[in-house]
Amino acid sequence: MATIFWIVDSRSSSFSPTQIFEQGTTEEKGENARLSAFVGAIAVGDLVKSTLGPKGMDKILQSASTGEIMVTNDGATILKAIALDNAAAKVLVNISKVQDDEVGDGTTSVAVLAAELLREAEKLVDKKIHPQTIIDGYRIASKAALGALEQTAVDHSSSADAFRKDLVAIAKTTLSSKVLAQDREHFAELATDAVLRLGGGDLSHIQVIKKAGGKLADSYLDEGFILDKKIGVNQPKRLENAKILVANTSMDTDKIKVFGARLKVSSTGKLADLERAEKEKMKAKVERIKSHGINCFINRQLIYNWPEQLFSDAGIMSIEHADFDGIERLALVTGGEITSTFDHPDQVKLGHCDVIEEVMIGEDTLIKFSGVAAGQACTIVLRGATEQLLDEAERSLHDALAVLSQTVIEPRTTLGGGCSEMVMAKAVETAATRIEGKKQMAVSSFANALRQLPTILADNAGLDSGDLVARLRKAIYDGMTTYGLDLSTPGGGITDMRDLGVIESYKLKRAVVNSASEAAELLLRVDDIIRAAPRRRERM
Repeated sequence: MATIFWIVDSRSSSFSPTQIFEQGTTEEKGENARLSAFVGAIAVGDLVKSTLGPKGMDKILQSASTGEIMVTNDGATILKAIALDNAAAKVLVNISKVQDDEVGDGTTSVAVLAAELLREAEKLVDKKIHPQTIIDGYRIASKAALGALEQTAVDHSSSADAFRKDLVAIAKTTLSSKVLAQDREHFAELATDAVLRLGGGDLSHIQVIKKAGGKLADSYLDEGFILDKKIGVNQPKRLENAKILVANTSMDTDKIKVFGARLKVSSTGKLADLERAEKEKMKAKVERIKSHGINCFINRQLIYNWPEQLFSDAGIMSIEHADFDGIERLALVTGGEITSTFDHPDQVKLGHCDVIEEVMIGEDTLIKFSGVAAGQACTIVLRGATEQLLDEAERSLHDALAVLSQTVIEPRTTLGGGCSEMVMAKAVETAATRIEGKKQMAVSSFANALRQLPTILADNAGLDSGDLVARLRKAIYDGMTTYGLDLSTPGGGITDMRDLGVIESYKLKRAVVNSASEAAELLLRVDDIIRAAPRRRERM
């Protein structure tokens, strides 16, 4: 309903309503607005929580317009793909996206924790506790939780072997909830090798190529760069000491490209003259390209037969129609720059590599660049049965690569399997005993929300979450601060996570708690939701 204000006329005793919002604008105030925010956010958490953990389930997303199918359990991918109308729900989608951009994994955890914090806040609001009191309590709890998390974090970066072991364990933990779980040992080694080559640098130096066929275990890591294109006709299939010009320029015949232009000729001889002039113009362009002293020319656009023949005659390898993402990465790893004009060879930066050769992957022929200028660059070739499987495998591998690259920068690690959440919950409950008044209830609620994460992990594995979480809570209070849920054994159990190798990035856990608590605080402050009127279509 639109908000209506009443204006009192002092000269009469009558009232006249004045509407300040445009017709069609709706408004929710006070408790209704807060309830709408809670319901939207909790619904998003409930949507993705079944995908959490090593026993989480997948979801099929189907496009209404194209019918395209996507099978995934990645929280950020699911939330980005669905259309939402609730403002609070969109806030959770945003924090999941930020988590994906910042760390690469934990996208489901951050949405679920934020939803559980708001579920607890809803109970407190029902008990007539003011939202600002809840916010103050959540801030105290968040500080205590992050302090406990930092105390339990371990840094093994001083020992190369121990740090590599940590990285492999982190990759296995990340991949355990993905489609690659069955082959996580193999892919954890691939991801660790690729990231250690980079030294935690730019992930764009790691190229991922998907080729249907074979099985996931056939995937492998190859040094250098692989481009999914073919070398031109009658050109060398292997080139050593390559000097590469990467370009984005038109290499077709330079026809008159003015819309609607027409050209009349009086005879076929004149037409032949035009074609000859076009060929001469293209030949001059090829000569300018050759003047750079190159032996390999790679163009984003097509290379037509005549310029391709000219390159063949000059012994220059030419590769056409390289996709823009591929050509940008190629320029990066070979140390060159993408060029579109060729009048000043001294200002053009060429790429270099030791060998360019054709390789076979499955039944396809691709081009491999070995010994590139960025020596740490590499390519991961993914094999699999279907396109959907390969797409999900790429998303899973990206999460592992992103987490590992962040761990190389921030080398501290912590424990998974619900261990970190229970340690933080214990610290928050301890902090609650030192607080007076209603804030104490808010702090305790934060601990309840943290305990929901291991509860959901056990539920998704089909285990008795009540019994397992109670046993884990007792173990943590008894000082066994490295214990967590063992979901791989029949009936479940609790065991030492460090012995089990369930290790996670400290930066990931810290980002989850920070983002979830800040999102919950943001939505708790809401007391008014105003939806603008839909734009009216003008009548002709």
